[in-house]
Amino acid sequence: MREADVARVDFGGCVLLADTGTRIEATVRGSLMGPRKALGNAVVVGDRVQWAGDPSHAIVTGVAPRRNAYSRRAVGHRLAEQVVAVNLDQVVLVASLAEPEFKPGFADRVLAQAEHVGIPARIVLSKTDLCEEGSQGWLDAYRRAGFAGHEVSARTREGVDSLLHACRGRRSLFVGHSGVGKSTLLNAMVPGLELLAGRVNPVTGKGRHTTTAAWLIRPEPGFDLIDTPGVRAFGLWGVSARDLEQSYPEFRRFLGTCRFTDCRHEREPGCEILGAVAAGEIATRRHESFLKLREELEVEETAAGPQARGARRRA
Repeated sequence: MREADVARVDFGGCVLLADTGTRIEATVRGSLMGPRKALGNAVVVGDRVQWAGDPSHAIVTGVAPRRNAYSRRAVGHRLAEQVVAVNLDQVVLVASLAEPEFKPGFADRVLAQAEHVGIPARIVLSKTDLCEEGSQGWLDAYRRAGFAGHEVSARTREGVDSLLHACRGRRSLFVGHSGVGKSTLLNAMVPGLELLAGRVNPVTGKGRHTTTAAWLIRPEPGFDLIDTPGVRAFGLWGVSARDLEQSYPEFRRFLGTCRFTDCRHEREPGCEILGAVAAGEIATRRHESFLKLREELEVEETAAGPQARGARRRA
């Protein structure tokens, strides 16, 4: 029995990456699949698996326990989990300053999900060469929250080496909106990856999908990069409106110190969170983002009903 890491999953099969660097196409034993004989979340990118047979007829026979998993709410009306990747050292959120413009709500969702599952995260603001005003204070807000931040340009290579240093020796999951340039950035970090890099749709201003499935790339031993398809929306998984405040790290030292135990941190007297915002310890835009996201989660939970809400909290 041999072991390898899952580098890509497609329908009922996957591509394995052996420790030698060899890629192996494999099928998955039926007992690992669900009742509909679909992989679902049973085998995902980053999994350490056992396989049997030879490289031309490899079969995944087992999956090792995961040390962590980064998920999102699956696309569609049904409340379901989509595990994006597992066994991660960090999540790298890539957001562009222009073409398309920065979306703070999306960024805060990605970072909140990472905080919820305890995976370190950093934010990368790309395409700095297209925006004369630079980061516009965005990175300062996230750095105050405890997230590492980078300004980069794949075209000029500004900040690329610093990001490369932050990723070496780790397994990093790259997440971002369509069109923000994840694949282009990865190619700048490691020339020769030959990833597809698409252009922004000139009519809608939205990015076209260029990466069609998550890919784990290993430029050198111990250095894993996971490129994911660009997404237009990101739904939290396992995070309830009630516990969202725990996913904002800059809030934590103030939680439990408000005058009222059921403080919603909106306009209540004696709210320590509001006091920290006024003092500049918490960025105003992050507090506003929290209130908006909590309201969205409350609406979703009301629509989903108590049974679905319970399932989401147990995730």
